[in-house]
Amino acid sequence: MFEVKSKEKMDDSPKEYIWFKNYPKVVPHTVDTKAYKSVVELIDQSIQKHNELIAFTNFGKSLTYKQLDPLVNNFASFLVRQGLKKGDRVAIQMPNLLQYPIVLFGALRAGLVVVNTNPLYTSREMKHQFNDSGAKAIIILANFASELEEIIAETKIETVVVTEIGDMVGGLKGKIMNWVVKYIKKMVPKYHLPHAITWKDAMKTGSQIPFKKVDVGLDDLAFLQYTGGTTGVSKGAMLSHGNIIANVQQTSAWMLPKLKEQEETIITALPLYHIFALVINCLLMFKIGSKSILITNPRDMPGFIKELKKVKFTVFTGVNTLFNGLLNQKNIGEVDFSNLKASIGGGMAVQKAVAEHWKEVTGCSLAEGYGLTETSPVATCNPIDDTERLGTIGMPVPNTNVKLVNEEGQEVGFNEPGELCVNGPQVMQGYWKKPEETKATFLDEKQEWLKTGDMATVDEDGFFKIVDRKKEMILVSGFNVYPNEIEDVLVQHPKVLEAGVIGVPDERSTEAVKAFIVKKDESLTEQEIIDFCREYLTAYKVPKLISFKKELPKSNVGKILRRVLKEQESAQKQ
Repeated sequence: MFEVKSKEKMDDSPKEYIWFKNYPKVVPHTVDTKAYKSVVELIDQSIQKHNELIAFTNFGKSLTYKQLDPLVNNFASFLVRQGLKKGDRVAIQMPNLLQYPIVLFGALRAGLVVVNTNPLYTSREMKHQFNDSGAKAIIILANFASELEEIIAETKIETVVVTEIGDMVGGLKGKIMNWVVKYIKKMVPKYHLPHAITWKDAMKTGSQIPFKKVDVGLDDLAFLQYTGGTTGVSKGAMLSHGNIIANVQQTSAWMLPKLKEQEETIITALPLYHIFALVINCLLMFKIGSKSILITNPRDMPGFIKELKKVKFTVFTGVNTLFNGLLNQKNIGEVDFSNLKASIGGGMAVQKAVAEHWKEVTGCSLAEGYGLTETSPVATCNPIDDTERLGTIGMPVPNTNVKLVNEEGQEVGFNEPGELCVNGPQVMQGYWKKPEETKATFLDEKQEWLKTGDMATVDEDGFFKIVDRKKEMILVSGFNVYPNEIEDVLVQHPKVLEAGVIGVPDERSTEAVKAFIVKKDESLTEQEIIDFCREYLTAYKVPKLISFKKELPKSNVGKILRRVLKEQESAQKQ
């Protein structure tokens, strides 16, 4: 449907799609997705190319590309010394610290498969992920080691490296940080892991052994990136070196209009263990020689603002709740946004009111992108040359095709809702040890078209718009109601800080719309909300029920969890 027919087009030439007419002029329709033999080669070449530049900064401590290289080798050598072999899985469980890129790059150089783990996981969630992946080693922040202690005997983990927040800061400052975190803030519960190795000892051991290069190719697995917890236990999306390289190439080409090699500074507040920050903030920006400012705890908004005031940054990535949270800080006006070139939102829908407010405060457009863990992650993005279209997720990135299908698997027309399906070199290899679930998530037998579970529309210009999650659609008297649309209206109310919308059972209309609101102004009433919605929404979309809450449940990256709202609602009625 979206292919442009041309009699002059050669059969073996790249297809022309409707969105190409709105591509920024400097963005190519296709890129070389095999420009590097592996993620390891990308890392190695970037280190050589950007040798003297600063790669990462955290807590005032910086590492240049050159300084990073031997540290990565030391950790890779340590892992090999522990008996880990190519293809073995190693878990990383820590927030944004200088240790993270060292461990990540070291594991990849050693030919291992990285299993990124949310530091906030409970011991039950950790146990599932470690057993499902078959992880043999873990590098964990001491703050979370007590959770590991509870389940480690029930896993195959043999090597445990425990690090503390100040370990890479070093010197007296690092020691003081570790002491304060442990004894003053009491953020490190007592734990007993008798065979654990300290970060210092692991690095010392590795430094005594020359690193021997491990041959890694595009077809080898790079990550088991766990996802899908909203539909039961999480599944490991198998992302190869080829998947990741493809997406780095696609997204770096997409950012050509604004970004220049060796000139950028990016704010990395999203956790690097999340696929969005992993590929964009870490690998893409590493490729072009950027400096990444690692924010360890972005939930501490005053501390976050303090960090932002220290640096002249040019790129900012985040999710809607992060942008919204910053904008509602009283001293946001003290931050210098004059150097900001590109702001990119992903992970959840960017609300129009937030995007407009962000541009008003920063002078920089907020371009919304779209992707999944299963697409490594970026599938579509708005242009970053100031031709973005608010309310859309933009267009497919190079080498990517997208189509919308109905329940029968047939393509729908322009501006008609259909399930968004993605085809491209960034699409995962499948779910780890789950062939049936892998088969179910693809549209076709050849596993070329990934079903995203998101409902979307596309206009004649090739801009796609997410309507909502297929499974979160609300059925009101036979009409489909999409929570995103209602939430987008709700947050435009000047007294609303955040909003989440779900469907609840209703005898007369099958389901009723219920809105959960976090107030910005305590004077806000239910009637004000209903009256406001009636101005912008047809009657059956207006929330029938309103609930005010102090906060809404969110994922590790700040995405509002409607699933949890539904669970809380069901529990109250039992």
